[in-house]
Amino acid sequence: MMPATSTASRRDDAEQQRLEDALRDLFEERISFNRLLGVRIESFDPNDARVSFEMRPEFVGHYLYGRLHGGVISSVLDAAGGLALMCAIAEKFRADDAEQVMLRFARMGTIDLRVDFLHQGIGRRFEASASTTRLGGRIGSVQCRLEGDDGKLIATATAAYVVS
Repeated sequence: MMPATSTASRRDDAEQQRLEDALRDLFEERISFNRLLGVRIESFDPNDARVSFEMRPEFVGHYLYGRLHGGVISSVLDAAGGLALMCAIAEKFRADDAEQVMLRFARMGTIDLRVDFLHQGIGRRFEASASTTRLGGRIGSVQCRLEGDDGKLIATATAAYVVS
């Protein structure tokens, strides 16, 4: 878990809102695959970033049981991990304005993702959460979870990303 940071030199509320709006636009609209999945940001907390999405017929991986496809599970966990690191970067550079922080995401990319599938993904709505475990100068690491609308843990993941 990332250490708490001081509020000294923190961007003001209006600038924080501009950053969150820009991050939401990037994450939900401009990243086409996230838009295709219908991923929505629920929390910008780097220690508990959360995204959600609704089940759709296109996401079924087993036609008899209507289970969520493993590729969708992996993709959403990867997206949640990326969001957690984006939020951690924004917190690390809390004196920067929204535009400066958004520029820092240009080189981000997944370099490792390991998923453990624990239960069937059956439900109408799913939520993925991720926490930043390490944010270095070049590499960031996260731990992720995907739960169904019944609260059952469907999958966990650990991931590493290039952040510079």
